[in-house]
Amino acid sequence: MGIMPETKDLLDRRLNEAQSAYAALDGDFLAKVEQAAGWAIETLRNGGGVYIVGNGGSAADAQHWTAELVGRYLLEREPLNVHALTTNSSTFTALVNDYPAEEVFERQVRAHLREGDLLVAISTSGNSENILRAVTAAKERGGRSFGVGGKDGGKLASVCDGCMIAPSNDTPRIQEVHLLFGHLWCELIELAFAGN
Repeated sequence: MGIMPETKDLLDRRLNEAQSAYAALDGDFLAKVEQAAGWAIETLRNGGGVYIVGNGGSAADAQHWTAELVGRYLLEREPLNVHALTTNSSTFTALVNDYPAEEVFERQVRAHLREGDLLVAISTSGNSENILRAVTAAKERGGRSFGVGGKDGGKLASVCDGCMIAPSNDTPRIQEVHLLFGHLWCELIELAFAGN
């Protein structure tokens, strides 16, 4: 059974959009991956922690990248001190029940993040209030923040210490670039701890 013509047109269009987003990635993208990985490596070598936040698909990315670094990405090594602040369902639901939803990550950052730690904040729009408040809380605690965004970067680009902005205005394409960013980020971090 073949693909229906209208379905093929849609799939061709989406494939072309994805290829265009990846084709727009350049040396600046790679420099941002290296910067974010360097900050994580420095934090972990100094005994600190890396905390990752995001909503929806970005929460899935936070959990995915955490799993790669606490477990392994490609190489066997010691587990790394990396945490997704999206996964403790009891804490998460208690916070949403007892406080404004905008505070769900901020409060966790205030509880866990210490001076010298790194917060990785993922937001396709760059304007999610709970993400922005988490970044502000990280700064107040003496941590560093790296944003992973899209579109024009939104407010996230200006409040983070560093930021990678996916070259697209389309959420699925932004998320696909985020996946590549995350895999490259994990690989560089892993190499620093697994040796050659």
